[in-house]
Amino acid sequence: MSNNKQPTPKWLTIVGIGEDGVAGLGDEAKRLIAEAEFVFGGTRHLALVGSLAKGEARAWPTPFDTEMRDVLALAGKKVCVLASGDPFFHGVGVTLTRKVAVDEMRVIPAPSAMSLAAARLGWALQDVETISLHGRSLDLIRPLLHPGTRILALTSDGDAPAAIARLLTELDFGASRLTILEALGGPNEKLRSARADAFDLEMINPLNVLAIEVDSTPEARVLPLTSGLADHLFEHDGQITKREIRAITLSALAPRRGELLWDIGAGSGSIGIEWMLTHPSLRAIAIEADPVRAARIHRNASHCGVPDLVVVEGSAPKALAKLGTPDAIFIGGGGSDSGVLGAAIKALRVGGRLVANAVTLEMEALLLVHHASLGGDLTRIALSRVSPVGSMQAWRPAMPVTQWSWVKP
Repeated sequence: MSNNKQPTPKWLTIVGIGEDGVAGLGDEAKRLIAEAEFVFGGTRHLALVGSLAKGEARAWPTPFDTEMRDVLALAGKKVCVLASGDPFFHGVGVTLTRKVAVDEMRVIPAPSAMSLAAARLGWALQDVETISLHGRSLDLIRPLLHPGTRILALTSDGDAPAAIARLLTELDFGASRLTILEALGGPNEKLRSARADAFDLEMINPLNVLAIEVDSTPEARVLPLTSGLADHLFEHDGQITKREIRAITLSALAPRRGELLWDIGAGSGSIGIEWMLTHPSLRAIAIEADPVRAARIHRNASHCGVPDLVVVEGSAPKALAKLGTPDAIFIGGGGSDSGVLGAAIKALRVGGRLVANAVTLEMEALLLVHHASLGGDLTRIALSRVSPVGSMQAWRPAMPVTQWSWVKP
């Protein structure tokens, strides 16, 4: 049987363009721009192809419309969208593929700013940490700050490099070498360098990539890659899942890419924060009734490089209403309150994991009942630490923790 299915018309073209404008485009890209009935792009992009484009120029609206209504309204016509460099590296191509099927578009990428920066510096791109800070919190760079690391960061404007230099200096990474690569690929391309703690570069082109060669002092705030960060890295009032218990808890929660965690009774927010540090795709919601602690969670999240942690101020189970369906739930505080554990079990998706820790007899009794009726794993965690006893030392036991972990069938 022959397949008579007609190919989908490709009405949308996405062309990556560099600072060299038309001169850096291939013949196919030039032809598609010239043939387009409508050409979308930033004001700078449209100016770069002004000598080539014959169709109607449409500058992106302010604020930028992530729904792409103007583009979608022209479906079926010859539409060209201009993008900086590689449209699929933190670019408009990613936004468009959420709305338009891939088989309806042609994509002609140009080298990304990261590729150009690596080429100028002679850095092996596969060994470099890359991050976009364009329109995002500078705190996101914190987890990448390890001695000897090389980082390429897209920035938002000409002020960002100095702000990053100040942040590095505050965190005792002042000896790091910063190189600003401005207007890469164009006639105004420029490279300038300075130490973070002696940063004095001015009149920086808003179109820049910041290259960082991380160097530090022994006092630098390094966030290790393992679970169970030192307690002193979190601001807290004693309401914190201690380091060793936290590591065991994260292991039981078993984070997977793209998942959402509810951290109920979040205290300092340490569980949700470490969950998000495991991978950039992970999300977490911290539910905390105490407003002082809720504010503290915000600060801890920023200082640990996960400023997108969502904090919901309120008491469970009421505060759990209308939150996104969780893939995993941790209950560390308030779990013995009426209705909390039941609401968490009901909200959890099928196949999701629930982990609850108990230090009180009341919470432990509740976990024993649920383990007897629902199954799962029940673990007793007992830790002892050395502490002085007069002129000698002895083991001092911490309060034991009973942990129930369960997968919803």
